[in-house]
Amino acid sequence: MGGVPRPRPQAPGPGQESVWDYPRPPRAERVRRRAVLCYGGVVVADTDDLVRVLETSHPPTYYLPRQAFGEHLVPGERTTVCEWKGVARYVDVVVADAPPLREVGWWYPRPHPRYPSLNDRVAVYPGPFESVTLDGEQVLPQPGGFYGGWITAEVVGPFKGEPGTWGW
Repeated sequence: MGGVPRPRPQAPGPGQESVWDYPRPPRAERVRRRAVLCYGGVVVADTDDLVRVLETSHPPTYYLPRQAFGEHLVPGERTTVCEWKGVARYVDVVVADAPPLREVGWWYPRPHPRYPSLNDRVAVYPGPFESVTLDGEQVLPQPGGFYGGWITAEVVGPFKGEPGTWGW
């Protein structure tokens, strides 16, 4: 019988969502929330035009318009494949007088037809930034460093990425 124990979802409180109620395959939805990303003392992106991707056991991943980053976004060489969304291409964030944030985000040059709202949008790992806020709330990164979910007070887990969750 062994294997990975089944997680015990936390009960959401008022105004909260459980990541265990999110679908698989993931759902992408446009939302009007304000995201502000800061690095090197510079606001590298500030937008209220977001798409959030919801997937079972993951905090939401937010995709920002590529143009929201201005000249701070630089294409990288790395690619990966998502079974749902397609081939991802990684990006660096660059600001003057600060080391570049390498492979800190990704985008889908040709997202799977199921996800047209991801066209020309970038998701980022929030951890390397000085600050990532969503509607003024400081975002916490999804644990583990592999996934790019944004944890806020409105979502409850447990979240994939924490120790012992690889087999979920």
